Amino acid sequence: MVAFNAILKKFGQQGEKTGWTYIDVTVDMAQQLMPGNKRSFRVKGKLDAHKIAGVATIPMGEGAFIIAVNATMRKAIKKRQGEIVKVCLELDKQEVEPSADLIACLKEEPNAYKHFQGLPKSHQNYFTPWIESAKTPNTKAKRIAQAINGLEKGAQFGEVIREIKRQKEALG
Repeated sequence: MVAFNAILKKFGQQGEKTGWTYIDVTVDMAQQLMPGNKRSFRVKGKLDAHKIAGVATIPMGEGAFIIAVNATMRKAIKKRQGEIVKVCLELDKQEVEPSADLIACLKEEPNAYKHFQGLPKSHQNYFTPWIESAKTPNTKAKRIAQAINGLEKGAQFGEVIREIKRQKEALG
């Protein structure tokens, strides 16, 4: 386990990461969590008092990583860019099981299913927490539909999310 204080940062123009809020995981911390590894891995622990699990680290080169701090996490810790958060992390060995509802719906859309199956497992895994974190059945169904529409177009998770944001902004 590693424990440290981190500053919540936010990307400006950074390709698919544009606008993300994140914390840095230094080379030393990453090596304590998963020695010799330079590929994405999942962690669990706490951001302040908020428990997290199945959260992906994202490689940034030279053995350093970031962890995206999504809106749900930011609301739970009541913090935003520039503020300090207490972080406790350990390796999360729990396998991410794909959303059964997503898979059932994907099987009805062969092109989307084929594209999904062609994604690396780590990229497939981004869809499940997003879908399963929906607070209502309607939101869950809407997210599944958005995922399938994006996958039909050959998009990856980040592209699906950016398209949803663009659509919301266009509506005002």
